[in-house]
Amino acid sequence: MIRYFLRRVLYAFPILVGVNLITFFLFFVVNTPDNMARIHLGVKHVTPEAIQQWKAEHGYDRPLFLNRERSGFDSVTDTLFVDRSQKLFSFDFGKADDGRDIARDIKTRMWPSLAIALPAFIVGLMVNITFALLIIFYRGTRLEYAGVVGLIALMSISGLFYIIAGQYFIAKLWQWLPISGFGEGINAYRFILLPVLVSVVSGIGSGARWYRTIFLEEIGKDYVRTARAKGLSELRVLFRHVLKNGMIPVLTGAVVVLPLLFTGSLVTESFFGIPGLGSYTIDAIRSQDFAIVQAMVFLGSVLYIIGLLLTDISYTLVDPRVKLS
Repeated sequence: MIRYFLRRVLYAFPILVGVNLITFFLFFVVNTPDNMARIHLGVKHVTPEAIQQWKAEHGYDRPLFLNRERSGFDSVTDTLFVDRSQKLFSFDFGKADDGRDIARDIKTRMWPSLAIALPAFIVGLMVNITFALLIIFYRGTRLEYAGVVGLIALMSISGLFYIIAGQYFIAKLWQWLPISGFGEGINAYRFILLPVLVSVVSGIGSGARWYRTIFLEEIGKDYVRTARAKGLSELRVLFRHVLKNGMIPVLTGAVVVLPLLFTGSLVTESFFGIPGLGSYTIDAIRSQDFAIVQAMVFLGSVLYIIGLLLTDISYTLVDPRVKLS
């Protein structure tokens, strides 16, 4: 087990370096430090001296990848890429281009993201699995056909439709819940219910259809026929045997997503005005704040790798035949 963890950590390091390199390249291909200075200074006809001063204050006066003024190893290390990357790998996110402390922003904004994403994940997982098992229970009937057609129809609708429809009918027309925003204390649940409901409904089509495929593969195996031969009811076969043995592929999608809940949903948080990490990232992209974009991409990559590691560990808990070495 220890060797397995060490090997995965060693694999993760070049992946994170590669992700960071791609982030640098893509960001500065479409943008330059001079343009970033003009955006943050808020002046169209800003003087070259003001631009150079802003770049020096925020560390963008260094070359990106290669410093031709240096020689030897310093030509690579004395660059913006190496300087920012060293801080990232020590989880020192530094300050945003507008002076805010990024680590403090992440700690503050992760809770609204979790308040939306965690209930949506748990409720959505239970709803999708239940729908999938019910469709299989009525397999070969018109109810199964209608269920599959309904799932495909739900998949074909854009997620923005569910957001707009939920805000219009539930919030504006019926006025059951606030249309957007976020509150604190006991009243915060009123702002959480609508985004959670929209997230669950929009994910039923793809989620339940995927779980149905998994359970259909399990239901044709020998152990299911043996359970039926022993006189077990169809519901007991589905929920006790098929569900249990189908948990390995289910965990593949569930556990990997779990760490990414911290980073929030970009679209949902933006439309509902949730001050989470998703809207934090969108705002950083709009304002061309590279420090925040780089930190959020790096954090998302780290969490995704942790999710893959947790998936492998969960395999051993569900299926003892799986060994980590």
